[in-house]
Amino acid sequence: MGNLMGSFISRYGLYLVRWQLSTPILAISLVYLASLGRVWSAVVANLIGGLLFFWVDRFIFTNPGLGRVWAVEEQVVCADCGKVDRGYRLVCAASGKYDKRRDPKPEFRCEACSRKKFQELQEQGKVG
Repeated sequence: MGNLMGSFISRYGLYLVRWQLSTPILAISLVYLASLGRVWSAVVANLIGGLLFFWVDRFIFTNPGLGRVWAVEEQVVCADCGKVDRGYRLVCAASGKYDKRRDPKPEFRCEACSRKKFQELQEQGKVG
């Protein structure tokens, strides 16, 4: 989990760049749609932005090449020790050697067991 913050900062940085790029695209849309009136041009411009940036946001927040993707859930039973606590699950890693996105039975672990499992995966060379 050591690289979790670095992955978050990378994704957040890309998201902020994406946010800034949306401004000129929406402004151009508003100029071309001005004949529809203020409200309708804003509605259509926002729909255009949603159609475009949904895919960009999806890439930013789900691409394992940008770091590790973790799932966190509250009040889960740890797969290792049975403790009921906040659960962590490594979904995929940038190495490409670890990808559990399609796992039909995902296993969540408490923080201590998750750290132990992550260390095991590092030792096996599955995650960096």
